[in-house]
Amino acid sequence: MTKQHATRITPVLPPDWSAAEYDALSVLPNGRDTILNGWRSGKPPIGTNLVCTQLRHPALAKAFLTYNAHFFHASKLPARVREILILRVAWIRHAESEFLAHADIGRRAGLTDADIEGIQAGPTADWAAEDAILLRAVDELTSSARITDDTWAALARWLDVEQLIEVVFIVGCYETLAMALNSFNVELEPGAAELDPVAQTHLRKR
Repeated sequence: MTKQHATRITPVLPPDWSAAEYDALSVLPNGRDTILNGWRSGKPPIGTNLVCTQLRHPALAKAFLTYNAHFFHASKLPARVREILILRVAWIRHAESEFLAHADIGRRAGLTDADIEGIQAGPTADWAAEDAILLRAVDELTSSARITDDTWAALARWLDVEQLIEVVFIVGCYETLAMALNSFNVELEPGAAELDPVAQTHLRKR
């Protein structure tokens, strides 16, 4: 987020974590350690402020992080598919830190810079058929909370039942995180990479 929006909820940063915060993060040990290591080095990773804001409600944070972690440790969907879904949600919902964090994760999952730019444009003719259907599903879920019959049938040609369920729940998970980022005015971490000016202007428009 930009500094023109004052943070509404102060995050609980690592020096102030108590047993309750550590317990909440026990369900996300890799994320916890990444935040701690970044904090100690003076370079907190993108997502630190969001997680630390969630820790203002440790019980809810633990429950939500358990849900969120499923998509990285037990998902039935390929990582590339997951990241296409998340990045499209982040773009539509103007969630800058969500988009930046998952642009990096997406590259590690096989997305190219051209793919990430294409996600901004949506389900155009430039996409392969399966990728375009994923983007269309996100657009439908974020606009009407329902995947249409045609899009569902297209998804079902190559995704099984568990994967179809996960498509909906991944979009819902990252819709919730985008709402949190934008409603709490969570600040972007210092030193975070920046997108091109046009993309940055879009993501900061709220």
